Amino acid sequence: MHKPQVVLSIAGSDCSSGAGIQADLKAFSYFGTHGLTAITCVVAETPNQVISIHPIPLAILQDQIRILLETYQIKAIKTGMLYSKSHIVAITEILQQQPIPIIVDPVMVATSGAHLLKDDAVDAYINRLLPLAQLVTPNLAEASVLLNQDITQLDQLEGAAKEISSIYNISCLVKGGHLPAENNRVDVLWHEGKPYLYSAPTVEIESTHGTGCALSAAITANIAKGLAIPDAVQSAKDWVHSAISESFFFKSSEGDTVQALNQLSPGALN
Repeated sequence: MHKPQVVLSIAGSDCSSGAGIQADLKAFSYFGTHGLTAITCVVAETPNQVISIHPIPLAILQDQIRILLETYQIKAIKTGMLYSKSHIVAITEILQQQPIPIIVDPVMVATSGAHLLKDDAVDAYINRLLPLAQLVTPNLAEASVLLNQDITQLDQLEGAAKEISSIYNISCLVKGGHLPAENNRVDVLWHEGKPYLYSAPTVEIESTHGTGCALSAAITANIAKGLAIPDAVQSAKDWVHSAISESFFFKSSEGDTVQALNQLSPGALN
């Protein structure tokens, strides 16, 4: 019997299941991998708002990671919302001893605009976590923080990806989804000294909640299955574009519209 590759997400819990750990597990499952989780914080949120964040105690966070590493042959690790400097340090104390590919989604701000990272955590990202990573997947705002300069134009994507890759000696995918709407959305990967451009038609939707989490988790699953980074990114991009295109909507009890990506397997709605 075929045994799926095992992957780990170290991230926050989103009670609406659109982002965070819950979105990662959907992506892991879709790509045929077995997903493990180490929760960094519990977030009370929907695609429209974040109302509270409860950080997990550091000892419990480390216990989750240690017991999983001792029990499973993990092929790739993804990090998402890490919340604070202390959480990043606690994680890197363990991960620096592991020869496992690490994919970093540097979650800093929610789609709703809520800050998900303490101010003192940026230095820990830069000095502790990124040197351990194989790939980092910042959006424009996150790339701007990592480079300490504004990245706001399409023609800046390749330069930003190249510079981040050079500084941290890792591959870098800069996501252009927050650029003003054009006919196509463009992301740029810098990998092993050259750029890879990924383009997909723009889909006009009200919320992109969870797209970054889903993309990085899908990349992680594909890397665990043996795909090279450029191919892993392409496969993940195709799936996320499909999930956006086929989004569905719920009505809240107050009549508001809540959108969700369609991360289900083909035919699941039939």
